[in-house]
Amino acid sequence: MSPFSVCTIFVSLFASLTGQLAIPLPLYNSILPTRTIANVTVPDTPIIRSAEAYARKHSSDFVYKHTMRSWLFGVLLIQANSTLRATVDMEIHAVASILHDLGWDRTLGSDIISSDRRFEVDGAVAAVDFLHTHADGRAWEPRRVQLVWDAIALHTERSIAYFKEVDVQVVSRGISLDFSGPGSGVEKEAYDVIVKEFPKHNLKTGVNETLVWLCQTKPGTTYDTWMQPWGDRYVANYSAKGKQRIDSIFSNL
Repeated sequence: MSPFSVCTIFVSLFASLTGQLAIPLPLYNSILPTRTIANVTVPDTPIIRSAEAYARKHSSDFVYKHTMRSWLFGVLLIQANSTLRATVDMEIHAVASILHDLGWDRTLGSDIISSDRRFEVDGAVAAVDFLHTHADGRAWEPRRVQLVWDAIALHTERSIAYFKEVDVQVVSRGISLDFSGPGSGVEKEAYDVIVKEFPKHNLKTGVNETLVWLCQTKPGTTYDTWMQPWGDRYVANYSAKGKQRIDSIFSNL
């Protein structure tokens, strides 16, 4: 067995037993097993593979492809920036990106979906539950778990997420690239290869239908948020009147 393989096994074992990294993060990232998806080199660990399977189980086809593109765009964004390469935990980034839309699980009777939480929070809670039930995830230190929660819960709130820890930032930025197109160091050629591997078929329709569904099924989680316009435009009898922050603030002053 090569010294490299021995080192990889030792570091992986230490991390699984303690939840902490035995060596500096850049070196840890560099010795993780890898595979190539759509010409992008990504880390390939058991917990990442399990996250993919979990996302596939709880996602429609368009959501799964969206999360995979978001992950890959984020990896390219990290690879294009030396500061990010030195500071982002690639396992945190992978798990949070892949699981970020669990709150869009429209399976009848899904145990992920609550009646009173925003979908982003449903997704964050489900991702933490996933980590706590995974053999490797159970050993993650609390900070790594918290960063996954934050990255998912805040991924749509860019005015907050972009000023959080870099692990949180890059998850949100990678997701945003799926809607904005190439940028932030992600070149069009590489972007197009990812889209060819995971086509955007039905993305617009799927997102629209999902947001309408949220406004219909738990409107209280959409009032006074970026989702409210879907309810205003497409849901009969939907009304945020008297249910916005300005109403609650000034009604008691």
